[in-house]
Amino acid sequence: MERNSIDQKAARKPSGAAVIRPDLTDALFRALFEEWAQTGYAAISLERVATRAAAGKAAIYRRWSSKREFATEAIERAAPMLGEFGDHGSLEADILAYLTMNRRVLRHPLVRRILPDLHAERMRSGDLAGLLDHVATARRTLGQDMLDRAIARGELRGDIDREFAFDLIPSPLYWRMIVRCRPIGMAALQRQAKVIATALRSC
Repeated sequence: MERNSIDQKAARKPSGAAVIRPDLTDALFRALFEEWAQTGYAAISLERVATRAAAGKAAIYRRWSSKREFATEAIERAAPMLGEFGDHGSLEADILAYLTMNRRVLRHPLVRRILPDLHAERMRSGDLAGLLDHVATARRTLGQDMLDRAIARGELRGDIDREFAFDLIPSPLYWRMIVRCRPIGMAALQRQAKVIATALRSC
């Protein structure tokens, strides 16, 4: 009788508090970004993040061992939104699609606050340097296909400086929207894509 009782307890599923709920994980990510945008990375309070997500602090530590690990996964999940490298028929069209996707992301008020702080934090402490390098490498790897297509079409030289190209493509948009905090319309975006494509052809 006692043995059966022990076996039944062992076979039970873990209680709700022990289950990693995806909806709560998403809520914690949202709360982290809201806290980050308001305070900056260095001043993030995991207790406040948990409160924003209507959770206990233990919910965070069941998922991540540190603030850096939490922030790293949050950014890695969000990073693919900045990577539109589909085939749109020409180099200029591919660049325009990429810039259009990036403009949509950079318009988000949380993104506009967090991005500058991300790079500032890298300079202050280096705590997020590995994360930023990883995200940049992943995006550049995806961007290789865009350059390869342009080379195959005869739009670019085969020996183009790829590092320079990947630096050039997003820079004017980032400078205008994040550094200067200025909006950019579709006509200006198309002009950027044309100028960038022309510049890359001359490299």
